[in-house]
Amino acid sequence: MAKYMEGFIMKKKILAIFLVVAMVAALAVGLTACKKDDGKTNNYPDIKIGMLCLHDKNSTYDKNFITAMEEVQRELGLRDDQVIIKTNIPEDDTCYQEAMNLVDAGCNIIFADSFGHEAYMLKAAKRAPKVLFAHATGTLAHTENLPNFVNAFASIYEGRFLAGVAAGLKLNEMITANKFTAEEAKMGYVGAYPYAEVISGYTSFYLGAKSVCPTVTMDVTFTGSWYNETFEKEAANALIERGCKLISQHADSMGAPNACELKKVPNVSYNGSTAEACPDTFIVSSRINWAPYYKYLAEQMQNAKGDVSKANVAKDWTGTLATGSVELTAFGKAAAAGTAEKVAEIKAKLEKGELHVFDTNNFTVNGKQLSADHKADVDTDAAFTPDTIVVENGVFFESKYRSAPYFDVKIDGITIIDKAA
Repeated sequence: MAKYMEGFIMKKKILAIFLVVAMVAALAVGLTACKKDDGKTNNYPDIKIGMLCLHDKNSTYDKNFITAMEEVQRELGLRDDQVIIKTNIPEDDTCYQEAMNLVDAGCNIIFADSFGHEAYMLKAAKRAPKVLFAHATGTLAHTENLPNFVNAFASIYEGRFLAGVAAGLKLNEMITANKFTAEEAKMGYVGAYPYAEVISGYTSFYLGAKSVCPTVTMDVTFTGSWYNETFEKEAANALIERGCKLISQHADSMGAPNACELKKVPNVSYNGSTAEACPDTFIVSSRINWAPYYKYLAEQMQNAKGDVSKANVAKDWTGTLATGSVELTAFGKAAAAGTAEKVAEIKAKLEKGELHVFDTNNFTVNGKQLSADHKADVDTDAAFTPDTIVVENGVFFESKYRSAPYFDVKIDGITIIDKAA
């Protein structure tokens, strides 16, 4: 009997030891699941992000989106299997198919970066109601009113205005150096398409330059493509041949900056610094920093434990200078003396609301001030019918009634020299 009891006690001890070991192992597995491979705590275990990009990092536009996502992944400690980035996704049904592939891969946040992706993202959102679809630069979220489809943009017109101030100061420097007269101060602008987003961008850039160089004018040309290095280079060269003393752009390749570097014409680029490739001509670049928005999406979805029906995500989110969503790069060596200080002064006024980019006192349309009852196409229909009064107290308020730009006014001082195909 004593031997039996001794054996029974021994078996109980072994069982107890086994249970302790099992519990420790389970705890270790659980802790490992909450940490990234580098040991950093992952506070976002319930999210998985899929991203669809029109091009890849060879495009300054897409590179800006991708590097921001990589930054956020590092900052939040997301595992590699929590972020899927797909590049070279065209603006056709391929976008829908790839979005659904991301749904099948377990993504509960899917983000697309190009305007032409919107219809296909919307189609996928209707098919996958438990997944949050976020679309940059889009216009339909506030009218479609799907609970799992949202738009986002930023007040980049403020960044372009500041970049324009830097451009105007450069023109002044060249005028003072007798390189040309004040009346010859003309800029050129390479745009992709005559969309409101592009019009808003080049107009704000021009108004920034005009605020410090009152005689400046600007020629605008369109390439008919968001990314075509040959077209963009040819467009920049054509503008230079027309007498433009400084070039900027809303197109996504290095075509225009490279053309400027070869011709030694000052350049204001977009979406990132081109100082390394164009050291003699780069002045500055404005960009949207998408990291604040990515973090916002991650936080809202994690707070909802991945349940889109419980997530509190804004239908139209607009990043600003204050949120860190609108930035300028460091100034290049081609910038005029005193540029950083002047731009900082103007930026402070924008942030305080003491200055407005589209103050109707600062521009005219066919020689007249913009009407106080001017309407813009905010609710987007097929005919782009103006539907919303957007002027308040003498200011055209961009990105107030939806995040994507709707400023499409052709102001005096800017000449459109051709139209996109």
